[in-house]
Amino acid sequence: MSQKIQRPPADIVYADELSRLTHSDHGPIPPGWNMSPLAVEKFVLGDREMNITRKFVAPKEQVTRIIITLATNRGAMLIGQPGTAKSWLSELIATAISGSSALTIQGGAITHINQLLYSWNGAILSTQGPCKAALIPSPIYQGMQSGKLVRFEEIARCASNIQDAILSIMSERQLTIAELTGDDSVLYAREGFNIIATSNSMDQGVHQMSAALKRRMNFETIQPIKNINDEIEVILSESNKLIKSSGVNVQSKPEVIEILATIFHELRNGQTLNGRSTDRLAAAVMSTAEAVSVAHAIAVYAYYYRDGEVIAEDIVHFLVGASLKDNREDRRRMHHYFETEVANKQGALWDKIFRQKRLLE
Repeated sequence: MSQKIQRPPADIVYADELSRLTHSDHGPIPPGWNMSPLAVEKFVLGDREMNITRKFVAPKEQVTRIIITLATNRGAMLIGQPGTAKSWLSELIATAISGSSALTIQGGAITHINQLLYSWNGAILSTQGPCKAALIPSPIYQGMQSGKLVRFEEIARCASNIQDAILSIMSERQLTIAELTGDDSVLYAREGFNIIATSNSMDQGVHQMSAALKRRMNFETIQPIKNINDEIEVILSESNKLIKSSGVNVQSKPEVIEILATIFHELRNGQTLNGRSTDRLAAAVMSTAEAVSVAHAIAVYAYYYRDGEVIAEDIVHFLVGASLKDNREDRRRMHHYFETEVANKQGALWDKIFRQKRLLE
């Protein structure tokens, strides 16, 4: 097919970096891993000397703990608000450790235990009966069989009985296949297998994890980016990647991204950069990921409607869709933020943005 892949996985995007890290890696490598924990950490957090780009903003100590957890017999659970890039972090780590992040389970899509573990090919089953050839392996099965890391996305969205089905896998590192006999009746996990899971903190209460499953996983809370300069850098770099993949010959303007990041940062934290208290939106997360999407939309709009000129006023135009969801009070809060904060910020670009407050009505 002539169309390009919309969103290539990390192992394709960063193939060159993965190759360089692997060939220059002299550290001890855990059984079944593609590279040492130090090299995995460099892949995620970057290394200037090796020209490895920073792909995630988080405390080094936290990333180290997650990596080391996966080298033990415990799984890693990443929890946090929507848009804190938990899934991106799990993809990066899985790619570095196993060479691919393709073994992924979406918790919200699983309704039956067979979807989690394995299922059967009906045509083969009807002619040959239960046999290895008729078995359809799930990502969990494939990860155990090949010694790869498995990503379990939004684990709190699947029912408790589905969650509990992986208890024996996490503790005994084996899967019983009752329909088969002999050596094929038990699958033993190979070296390198483990689970890195994510859970949206706003989904707490959807399906509570059992205490037994919690004991088999180390929890790490992924926080929103705290430093505004780090957030500006992430929004600028990630939006430009998306813009390029859209076939749009436009670049985000740093001064526009700075204003966009400031608005998201202040509304998310309920505090301005100079320490003043402001309203925090109730129905919108105002995450860095949402800010990247707004920056992307502004550039695409500029390409098709403004002859390629990115202007600051368009921030408000796309901020409405990203932040004002279905909560009427948030519209009031946003209007109050513009009247009390945006109106008092210095600079011609801020003045232009304030004059667009009519879009909030």
